[in-house]
Amino acid sequence: QVQVVESGGGLVQAGGSLRLSCAASGSIFRVNRMGWYRQVPGEQRDLVATITSGGDTKYGDSVKGRFTISRDNANNTVYLQMSRLKFEDTAVYYCNVVVRSSSWATFDYQYWGQGTQVTVSS
Repeated sequence: QVQVVESGGGLVQAGGSLRLSCAASGSIFRVNRMGWYRQVPGEQRDLVATITSGGDTKYGDSVKGRFTISRDNANNTVYLQMSRLKFEDTAVYYCNVVVRSSSWATFDYQYWGQGTQVTVSS
């Protein structure tokens, strides 16, 4: 089993910054893709950013140029640095990790964190 624990959410004024962290632990041979998604009540969960083990990144259009994703492979941790926050960034942010559980496993599993609330006041 794999545990995914997020931290760093909170309340911030528009224009401010916030940093989210997410650590994966448990039965892990290798963490492949890590990422962040966000969801507003009543809407679908949307991509914020992902990063591969090799450092390739992908961002949602609404956060390009404002958010930066990074990871610490040694500690199976991913970060999301959010800058120039806007009211519309308010959402629950979920961490997603894609894990290979052992060297002999032939497929990956994905796991989600419990979510952390980010609220941007206008």
